[in-house]
Amino acid sequence: MNTQVAQEFLTRCFASGDTIALLLRSDSPAKVTQRIVTLEAAVAPRYLAWLSHENANGMNIYVAANPLLPGSRKRTKESIASVRHLYLDIDTDGDARLAALRASIAVPAPSVILSTSPGKYQVLWQVEGFDFSLQETTLKRLAIAFGGDPACTDCNRVLRVPGFANCKYVPAHRVTAEYPSASRSTPQDFQLEMVPSNVTLFDAEMPSRRRAGKHSNSESDWAWISMELTHGHDAVKLTRELASRRSDKPNPLYYAQRTVDVASAHLWLIDGVPTDDIITMLQFRRRFELPVALCSARAREIAETAQRMITRRKIA
Repeated sequence: MNTQVAQEFLTRCFASGDTIALLLRSDSPAKVTQRIVTLEAAVAPRYLAWLSHENANGMNIYVAANPLLPGSRKRTKESIASVRHLYLDIDTDGDARLAALRASIAVPAPSVILSTSPGKYQVLWQVEGFDFSLQETTLKRLAIAFGGDPACTDCNRVLRVPGFANCKYVPAHRVTAEYPSASRSTPQDFQLEMVPSNVTLFDAEMPSRRRAGKHSNSESDWAWISMELTHGHDAVKLTRELASRRSDKPNPLYYAQRTVDVASAHLWLIDGVPTDDIITMLQFRRRFELPVALCSARAREIAETAQRMITRRKIA
């Protein structure tokens, strides 16, 4: 274990006097320990030595991404003092998605990039000017844009502490940290407005199976769009028509764009079109509707979504 790496991470992420929550967890045997301490207590040599000892005995070490109110005893949403970080969990196709994020002009350079296991990352931005509602909205948009975990939007989310080992692997994987930027970012630095906040990453995938004879509106939309595309009808015109039909949706245009594009990718994959070509075609289709960086990341994610749908059908 490298407690100096852990100490640097904690002192970079939190301010003097902050109350922070540390979580120690193992899966076998199942055990969870939480400690709420000041930053100064957490980075003291004896405390770091204790964390190192627990880590060596199979406990994974985490810290809450945001500081707690002084006197807090639990790591609940109500106990979070302020929004200190935005974060993104990248668990699938990590290297490619991280490269897309680094190249994007839609987001500022991250404050920290944690390598939590091979090909998996946690990306953090130190921020100011965010309330809890805006944080959650932005976290959803980040997940949609860059293929992160859309469920990780809670203000009391925990992150791995670098310098310690990820004990889920054999051999254990040492968590490392990279610090691309020392700046704090503001809401204006995240240009993700084209992604609605009230959608989830896979809201236009084929809906889950319902009882025989029962079809949702989304299933009917999917069947109609797929048939129209098969007959060679124009995707942009279909998008406009679907958006006008589904004014009940919170964001009809987004819903229509995604339904048409996932259906297109699905059909192209069945026809044997290479994934890279599909990504290029999706980018070209929406090049005037979306920012360049978001358009690229979105096209890749849609192609991956369509591939998962095909894979699930084969398994079923």
